[in-house]
Amino acid sequence: MTEVFKGSFTQQEPIPEEGIAAAMEVLRSGRLHRYNLGPGEAGEVALLEREFAEYTGARHALAVTSGGYALACALRALGVRPGDRVLTNAFTLAPVPGAIASVGAQPVFIGVNEALTIDLDDLAAKADQAQVLMLSHMRGHLVDMDALMAICDAAGVQVIEDCAHTMGAAWRGIPSGRWGKVGCYSTQTYKHMNSGEGGFLVTDDDAVMARAVILSGSYMLYARHGTVPPEEVFEAVKYHTPNVSGRMDHLRAAILRPQLRVLDAQCEKWTARYRVVEEGLRGTPGLRLVERAEAGRFVGSSIQFLLLDWEGGAVEEVLRRCAARGVELKWFGGAEPAGFTSRYDSWRYAPAAPMPATDRILRGIVDMRLPLTFSLEDCAQIARIIRAEVGAVWQARAA
Repeated sequence: MTEVFKGSFTQQEPIPEEGIAAAMEVLRSGRLHRYNLGPGEAGEVALLEREFAEYTGARHALAVTSGGYALACALRALGVRPGDRVLTNAFTLAPVPGAIASVGAQPVFIGVNEALTIDLDDLAAKADQAQVLMLSHMRGHLVDMDALMAICDAAGVQVIEDCAHTMGAAWRGIPSGRWGKVGCYSTQTYKHMNSGEGGFLVTDDDAVMARAVILSGSYMLYARHGTVPPEEVFEAVKYHTPNVSGRMDHLRAAILRPQLRVLDAQCEKWTARYRVVEEGLRGTPGLRLVERAEAGRFVGSSIQFLLLDWEGGAVEEVLRRCAARGVELKWFGGAEPAGFTSRYDSWRYAPAAPMPATDRILRGIVDMRLPLTFSLEDCAQIARIIRAEVGAVWQARAA
C-alpha cells in the first residue's frame, strides 16, 4: 500500500504553559508597551534583552518587532545611506534584500556554492564594491566564518549576520551572530522561538547599540532597556538618529522568555529529526545531500537537497508526486515566486548581473520544513516518500 503522510508542515508546538501564564499576567496588567513600567520594574522586554545577550555572549541585545526590522535597523546603525551598495547572498529570502532596499541602498549579490553557503571566491572578487556585507546564513548553512571574516577584515567590510535560521547554531564554538559587527535574529512563527513576529539585534559596539535603541523608538527612554551603553554614547548620537519605531512589547517578550530557557534542547530535537530524514535520503539516485561542515553546529529546522542539473519539468514532477502523498516541498528553481520562496532575479527592485553558476545551484535546491510537531517516525516516513518519488522520476528520465 502506498504511504501517505498525514501531518502538517505548518503546525508548530504550543507556547509553553509558563509563557501563557506570563502573557496572561501582562494582559491583566494592561501594561503592554515596553516603557510602560511601574516604579523599580524592569519589565518583560528588558529582562528578555538581558537574557538574550547572556545567551549569545553579546554585550548588548535589542528586542524588536521582526527579524527584517532588525536587519534594516542594523544597516542604519552602521551608517548605510541611500545609494550605498551592500553585499549580500544571492541565495536568501526576500526580507534580506528588502531590508537593504528599505534604506535606499542597492544589493550586490554574491553567488552560492553546492554547500549552499556564500561563495567566498565571489565575495573576495566583489569585496571592494561595498563597506557592508549582510550575510544570510540561509536555511542554517554556515560558511567557514574564519575565512569569510578574513576576506571582510582585509577589505574593510563590516558584517551584519542574518541569523533567522541559525539561532542556537555556532561556528567553531562561537555562536552565530557573534562573528560580525551585528547579529540579527527572528522569532517569527517558523523560526526557533515563536512569538508570531519579533526579533533581536545583538552587538558589542556601544555606538551601534545606542543608535539602534533610538532608531527602534526609545525616544529619550533608552535607560529602560535591558543592556544600556553609557549615557555619553547616547549624548553623541541622540540628536542625529531618527525614530523608526520597531519596539517589541511585553506580551511577546513574556512568551519568548520561557522558550529561550529551553532553546538548546529544542535545537537538539530539530537536528535529531534532520538526521533521520538525511539518513533516509542518503544514496537516493539523482539526489545530492548537502553535507555539513564539522566546524559548524547547525540547527536542523529544515532540510535541503539538490536535484542538480535536472530539467525543470522533472523537478516539478517530484514536487507534484510528493504533494499527492502529503509531503510539502519548495523549489528555488521556479520561474515565479511561490509562497515564501523567491530568488534574486525575482527582486526587480534590485537588478543583478546574470549569475549562471548560481542559477545552476538554485535550479536544483529543494527545501522542506521540519517542525517539532513531527515525530522521528514521521521523519522516517517522509524520507521514504521522497526517496520513492525521486527514484521514480529519476528512472523515468533514464528510460
